[in-house]
Amino acid sequence: MPASPADLFALLDRLEIPHSTVSHPPLFTVEQSRELRGKIPGGHTKNLFLKDKRGAYYLLVAGEDATIDLKALHRRLGASGRFSFGSAAALQELLGVEPGSVTPFGAINDVGGKVSVVLDAAMLAHEVLNYHPLVNTMTTSIPRAGLIRFLEACGHPPRIEAASESPLYTLPRG
Repeated sequence: MPASPADLFALLDRLEIPHSTVSHPPLFTVEQSRELRGKIPGGHTKNLFLKDKRGAYYLLVAGEDATIDLKALHRRLGASGRFSFGSAAALQELLGVEPGSVTPFGAINDVGGKVSVVLDAAMLAHEVLNYHPLVNTMTTSIPRAGLIRFLEACGHPPRIEAASESPLYTLPRG
């Protein structure tokens, strides 16, 4: 059975990672999030659950305004062929969340280490980051260092890559 938000919060507490959570109506898209999140400080994000041609899974975590070139991303990450979006069934099986609730906190459920977590470098310009805590009816704020510590504790040391072209960071061409 996948971890619940209460399980997640208990782990964050055991790891001594500060966190705060706000409840809200269900949010499924970045646009809905912008409209309903209120004034939650910090960086807001989007999370893409991807699969390469050989069936390897990736979770790309980026700032909400980041531009992700999915046609070129596989080359940046050294994946086998172009990415497609992972299925809802694989998302539930591996990260224990439903579509619309994709989050790096899902690493708590991937005990087999089948998903590579990639954090976009530009997103890490924010000291505080915001993610769904396994459900899309809440937003949890966490320090960026706490996110990395959480992922490492779950056996998912993140890859920090320049995976996007973001307003905060632009990749050189060439």
